[in-house]
Amino acid sequence: MVIKGYLFGLFLKIKSCVNKCAEVFVCTLPLIYDLDSRATQYACILSIHLLRNNPDRKDLVARLKSLESSVSAGRKLLRLGNAANSIVAAKQTVRLSDRVLCLCLTAANVSRALYFICDNAVWARGVGLVRSIDKERWSVNASRCYLFSLVMNLTQDLYVILQLMLQKRKDNRFRSKMDQHLNECPDVAEVAIPELDALVFLLLETLRSEPTVALDTVKNVCDLFIPLDRLGIYKSSAGVVGFCGLVSSLIGILTLARPSLRIKH
Repeated sequence: MVIKGYLFGLFLKIKSCVNKCAEVFVCTLPLIYDLDSRATQYACILSIHLLRNNPDRKDLVARLKSLESSVSAGRKLLRLGNAANSIVAAKQTVRLSDRVLCLCLTAANVSRALYFICDNAVWARGVGLVRSIDKERWSVNASRCYLFSLVMNLTQDLYVILQLMLQKRKDNRFRSKMDQHLNECPDVAEVAIPELDALVFLLLETLRSEPTVALDTVKNVCDLFIPLDRLGIYKSSAGVVGFCGLVSSLIGILTLARPSLRIKH
């Protein structure tokens, strides 16, 4: 009886572990595929831009364009359920005690949900499932929602950075380090405003000590060029869009591989 009870308990533990692993696998696999596909898509866009004037690479450019188009279509199909995920995330962030973070993150998640809804409508129109919608109009609306989501995320990053800077400024060890920096750079102090030099030093030290915030900020800034270009607010070359999208995707893959680098609230 003792052995049976032990084996039954061991079976329950193994079953629980398998269920948790399956849950993580199911939730993480689509995200991994999307990030890998996104990196591939923007790598293709960047490569096409760099090779566009090379007559010997016309066949390669044509293959890259075909690959980029296929990957883009596959990503849209995979993201059909992302609107629901964003709504669930909004329900979680609305409970945050910090009002600024609550507002920024909830607005970002709601806007992201609207972006996915518009993007899904564009995909449905493209494959012929729906013919009664204006594809261009829905595409513009998707870019607007995406832009607002990024602005809210960047506002949250700025708020977190300011909070961290205020905390670090009160640290006596950091203050002595900053005084030492200002004393070691008299030439800079003569050319630049000492207060500005101290502020830049404080900002750089804060980002260096908090790589999660630094990576999230860089990722959101890179992503910002994509909707700005699509909406015509700030036109960029395909090379810039491809490079920014690739950097953002690589940061996303890095934070997924190393959860300790993912910003937490």
